[in-house]
Amino acid sequence: MGRGVILELKNLHTEVEQKEILKGVNLQLKRGRIYALMGPNGAGKSSLAYTIMGHPRFKVSRGEIIFNGENITNLTPSERAQRGIFLAFQYPIEISGITLFNFLRLIFNTRVDDRKSPMEFSKFLKSKLEVLDLNEKFISRYLNEGLSGGEKKKSEVLQMVIVNPELVILDEIDSGLDIDAMKIVSNTINNFFNEDKTILIITHYQRFLDYVKPDNIFVMFDGKILASGGYELIDLIEREGYETLEKRREHDEI
Repeated sequence: MGRGVILELKNLHTEVEQKEILKGVNLQLKRGRIYALMGPNGAGKSSLAYTIMGHPRFKVSRGEIIFNGENITNLTPSERAQRGIFLAFQYPIEISGITLFNFLRLIFNTRVDDRKSPMEFSKFLKSKLEVLDLNEKFISRYLNEGLSGGEKKKSEVLQMVIVNPELVILDEIDSGLDIDAMKIVSNTINNFFNEDKTILIITHYQRFLDYVKPDNIFVMFDGKILASGGYELIDLIEREGYETLEKRREHDEI
């Protein structure tokens, strides 16, 4: 499918409990590229991720979400996931009573025509666990229950690999990772990525972007995309901060 547009947001406005969060976001993501989304706390980065995924708390009051040429603005999260969108949560929830193995097999079998038996899936899963430096006991635990922050993030990345989506949104996947885990997670993401996929990384830190290098960087501020560009944006932010960037934007200096 080449490098055509996979996701387009058109004048997207989102409300939570009648408070406007996203204030007219226009954005295009192309297939076969990695993007980073940065911005201060409260800028709307996670809200943007939840809105793309269809979280019911985030009401689209205006604008459209176009995925692979289809208007998905009113689709459920499940319908969006079926079409190939995946969100790795910043704070993965714990679900008691459901093992990670059963959860992974369930989401795998809903995404592919060739369903696997428990034994077949176990064999398939083993190689994926090795890549993330996880042992087989890990998947017998209840979903995210009793896991460290780093283990939860590895669990999210494992889900990404199993589901094999076209569009991946990683919401601060680097938080809670020590340097060794960060290298493992970033290597897994890099090996997963190819010209048919698109990855959007939401992060505060340049360090992770040294491991998973984005083609473009977006900066979000107060519910809008403030700027886009390359690594020079990171240097500008580190030197001057987001508020100075906003002032420069007002004067057409960026």
